[in-house]
Amino acid sequence: MESSTQTFQNRAFSIKLWPPSQSTRLMLVERMTKNLSSPSLFSRKYGLLSKEEAEENAKQIEDVAFAAANEHHENEPDGDGSSAVQLYAKESSKLMLEVLKRGPRLKEDGEVPVFGKAPVPQTNVFDISGGRRAFIEAEEAKELLRPLTETGNLYTKICFSNRSFGINAARVAEPILASIRDQLAEVDLSDFIAGRPEAEALEVMTIFSLALEGCILKSLDLSNNALGEKGVRAFGALLKSQTSLERLYLINDGISEEAARAVCELVPSTEKLQVLHFHNNMTGDEGAIAISEVVGRSPALEDFRCSSTRVGSDGGVALANALGSCTHLKKLDLRDNMFGVDAGLALSKALSGLVGLTEAYLSYLNLEDAGTIALANALKESAPRLEVLEMAGNDITVEAATALAECIAAKQFLTKLNLSENELKDQGSIVISKALQEGHAHLKEVDFSANSIRRVGARVLVQAVAGKPDFVLVNINGNYISDEGIDEVKDILKASKKSVDVLGPLDDNDPEGEDEDAKSEADEEGAEENELESKIQDLKVAQE
Repeated sequence: MESSTQTFQNRAFSIKLWPPSQSTRLMLVERMTKNLSSPSLFSRKYGLLSKEEAEENAKQIEDVAFAAANEHHENEPDGDGSSAVQLYAKESSKLMLEVLKRGPRLKEDGEVPVFGKAPVPQTNVFDISGGRRAFIEAEEAKELLRPLTETGNLYTKICFSNRSFGINAARVAEPILASIRDQLAEVDLSDFIAGRPEAEALEVMTIFSLALEGCILKSLDLSNNALGEKGVRAFGALLKSQTSLERLYLINDGISEEAARAVCELVPSTEKLQVLHFHNNMTGDEGAIAISEVVGRSPALEDFRCSSTRVGSDGGVALANALGSCTHLKKLDLRDNMFGVDAGLALSKALSGLVGLTEAYLSYLNLEDAGTIALANALKESAPRLEVLEMAGNDITVEAATALAECIAAKQFLTKLNLSENELKDQGSIVISKALQEGHAHLKEVDFSANSIRRVGARVLVQAVAGKPDFVLVNINGNYISDEGIDEVKDILKASKKSVDVLGPLDDNDPEGEDEDAKSEADEEGAEENELESKIQDLKVAQE
């Protein structure tokens, strides 16, 4: 197990927009209470709420808005929280408007105050992750966890993330958790032992594991705890008792080969598992082979993430073979591994049967042209509603451009395409750009940065996407586009009534540079561009 002290220190000053602190949440309730009970156009038409009723509604509005935003944030674990904050504010405003339009309402005995048409249930989320990152000892734990001891509480989800429990605090939590484990469906113990010595951290994990043993969970998050094999086994009692788990998160946990084998051993039933995340671990080939066993016995899997896990060819092939049985898969993230061509070929066979796939993150896998062509051909025939395709940093050249183009032409629901950091050059870029020209009304982003593209390739790409109604970003940074070429793409955007901001930053574009195969003389470069332009007119991409 890795020491968590350094991890805690390194992250102690990170900025988190979500979740809001408890004081911020209370401030919002106060503000909404004041707005709901103040005279307005609505109160003249529908009646004025008393301060008591306004406060009751404000509390419940905040609870519902927080729960919705928190769920949204959980689905975007890499985000900075800004979208969750926006949703939090939007939901609060929407629900306030419903209350104002409804007007005052007398509360019957035993009825929970309502807004809209249906009663609002008591919140089911108990979350202490807000506020500053800090150690928790026994006295503070008693106060923080007091709501969990109240008779009749309806909490089905607990989140202890962002607080570091010591042994004494864990002893306080132990009987409380044991008393409510039968009602729990979701447990978030991510990042809850930061800065503790290894021996203490292991004991804390064991205490929590035994306290929660036997609860029937749908979701379990043990991320950011530097588990290693010892940590995984410390949670053995809890893991072994799970028979209905739908979501399991082990992100940034030091999941080595031995730890991966422990996971495979200790999670006995994965028939209902829908989400499995292993991002940023040191799993390696042997560990990936162990994880592939878990994947292979998870037929309901919809979202699999095994990115940045040091998996090579053998592990990649094992994972690919296992994924072939996951016919319900919607989201696949394998970025930043060392798969190579053989694993790419194996993965192409798995993808051919994934008709429901909507997001494929396949960047930095050393696929090269052979692996890319195989995957593009497989995706062309499957995944009809693919929305996101990322294949950055795979040493893709013009040789794979036609296969990619034919695949992309068939994906009319595509919203994001990332082919950055490859070697497509002008010719490959033009072939793929033409595939984007027809249809693709949902397209929002394309990234062709760092592809040795020059003036003609950039112009054709921007022409292909500028007219899309929802388009917001075309990244052509890090290329060799002349100043005249940049002016041309800006003119194309303006003619399409798009802001030039759609281009994003251009600080790494080198108008004076050229890739190693480019002609050095200006007249030869101009001749090549003219030749490419003449070919553009007759260029066609096969479509289904």
